[in-house]
Amino acid sequence: MASIRDRLNNLARDYAIAWSSGDHNSVASFFAADGQISMNRAEPLKGRAAIAEMARGFQSDFPDLELRCDMMRWAGPHAIFVWTFEGHHTKTGNLVVTRGWEEWDLTEDHKVLSSQGWFDVEDMQRQIDGG
Repeated sequence: MASIRDRLNNLARDYAIAWSSGDHNSVASFFAADGQISMNRAEPLKGRAAIAEMARGFQSDFPDLELRCDMMRWAGPHAIFVWTFEGHHTKTGNLVVTRGWEEWDLTEDHKVLSSQGWFDVEDMQRQIDGG
């Protein structure tokens, strides 16, 4: 049986691979059926269909999107997934590199029940615009 460290490190690795795969449903599959995600204190998106649609939007805007796991930390059912997002914007062709993190509450079977994410939206837009 894998240790909790191995299971959560594999979860982080596989979540990053799902984002990089272009398969928005794969991203949503990491969430509990009633899971939710909120970025930068926005209204949370609830349920796998809404999460898949959000992922589809990012994957459409950045077809070569690569998400890398920079660090994973956890305590009990809580985890922090620190990431780097990189890709070329579809409309401008500009390379965008953004760093951020997600704070997860996990179910017993290691599905994301709640994710609070953070990244610098203004810096991301500046890079999209070529500034």
